[in-house]
Amino acid sequence: MMTELEKYYNKFNEEKRLNSRHGQVEFITSMKYIHQYLGEDKSKKILDVGAGTGRYSVALANEGYDVTAVELVKYNLGILKSKNSAVKAYQGNALKLKRFEADTFDVTLLFGPMYHLHTKEEQLKALSEARRVTKKDGIILVAYCMNEYSVLTYGFKEGHVKESLAAGKLSEDFQVLSNTEDLYRYMRLDDINALNEKMGLERIKIISPDGPSDFMRPVLNAMDEETFELFVKYHLSVCERSDLIGAGSHTLDILRNTK
Repeated sequence: MMTELEKYYNKFNEEKRLNSRHGQVEFITSMKYIHQYLGEDKSKKILDVGAGTGRYSVALANEGYDVTAVELVKYNLGILKSKNSAVKAYQGNALKLKRFEADTFDVTLLFGPMYHLHTKEEQLKALSEARRVTKKDGIILVAYCMNEYSVLTYGFKEGHVKESLAAGKLSEDFQVLSNTEDLYRYMRLDDINALNEKMGLERIKIISPDGPSDFMRPVLNAMDEETFELFVKYHLSVCERSDLIGAGSHTLDILRNTK
């Protein structure tokens, strides 16, 4: 039986999102930091867990890196494979990477799974599996959907805040209370920090890969190319600022696997 997540991604155009102006900001920023830790050594092995349609894995494989991708949703996997890249792509689950031996990859990307894992136990299991398959002193990059973006957009902008409070979907301090029936899990920095502490993972840095771009979609779309390039330049200059992290729709946590 098809899961709700599979039904969602069968309809949701992830390719279109990542190629949009706000999606480009996220992609350009994330790739900057991936390259920062990959360096020029093309023999390094990359694992992309929750690879979606292959936006990152295919781009990295086309640069000459050794890339393996795991994707849960069959529809997304089909699109990834149709790109005829050098990516070794498999259907699989972030909670069970038993196909791979320990200490196999230099860099592991966990960009999609944490959006949809609702319990702390599941999130810890995904991090544990990523740590297991990543070499000692390797890099793990983990993306999260952020709480305040959901509250501001769905709650206030789209007018659902009162019903969400009444239905117990929001706590009194405006934490989104998602359950297994919901598609997304929204995090605050304290939640992310608690996971890392429990796992014993060492943070190198945490960034905002998209900053305000999700809030500014119409503005970004109306920009001429030169102005958009200036916006990207601005964003790259501030995406590590601690006073801005958590305000965007995503964060990207960059971790060292000290084991």
